[in-house]
Amino acid sequence: MKKSLIALALVGAFAAPAFAEEAAAPASEHTITGNLGLFSSYRFRGIDQTFGKPALQGGFDYSHASGFYVGNWNSNVNGDSAGMPQANLEMDFYGGYKTTFGDVGIDVGAIYYYYPGSQKALIAANPRTGETNGVGHVRNGEVYIGASWKFLSAKYFHAVTDYFSQPGTNGSGYLDIAANYDLGDGWGVNGHVGHLWLKDYHTGSDASQGNYTDWKLGVTKDINGFVFGLAYVDTNAKGSCSAGNPGWYGISYGGKCKDLGRATAVLSVSKTF
Repeated sequence: MKKSLIALALVGAFAAPAFAEEAAAPASEHTITGNLGLFSSYRFRGIDQTFGKPALQGGFDYSHASGFYVGNWNSNVNGDSAGMPQANLEMDFYGGYKTTFGDVGIDVGAIYYYYPGSQKALIAANPRTGETNGVGHVRNGEVYIGASWKFLSAKYFHAVTDYFSQPGTNGSGYLDIAANYDLGDGWGVNGHVGHLWLKDYHTGSDASQGNYTDWKLGVTKDINGFVFGLAYVDTNAKGSCSAGNPGWYGISYGGKCKDLGRATAVLSVSKTF
């Protein structure tokens, strides 16, 4: 028995430093995460991007302990109905810097939206220069600044290119105010209100029809890492199939007519890994 106790003590003496060394290993400064989700409809700033059809979405994010990050996010789209002719994919590339001061978070960065395969006849003249843009891929570049406090956040996006290739709309802005509250036991609620100021976008005699407000109210449930969601999405965007309204907000496609900013419920399931 005494020999056994001595042997056990010796094993413990040699094992303890190993455990201590393992526990002292520094955490990595690099973090990579991925995300994948299936949605009953894709709404970008309240506007239908898939003509009411489902969307498969996913991407990845890299962040450094210093606060810098980059990422990519992708979704299928119905470009012909959403103003990106011949496009069936949206690719977003972004990067920036985040930091916190107690409960307050700051986020600054830039994002580039790209639609490979899109071919848009940009024949409308720039109202400031009178120039036309010809034919090209639909794209949009924005810089942003955001702040958060506990479960509340606000972020402002400013277009540094023509807004989704609409001539003369460089300088358009979008404000996003959101809340995400954890109810516990895997349940959460979220809300959002956003407003778009579409600069110098003219349709008929009304230059303000491109401006609109969108909102969302939703609930989520986390089940073993899979987040199930149900959200109500709506806007006051002027949209119909009649002439004189912006093509983004009312469109005829495939023999059907849809108000692209109409109210709808969006079901989803997503996972971060």
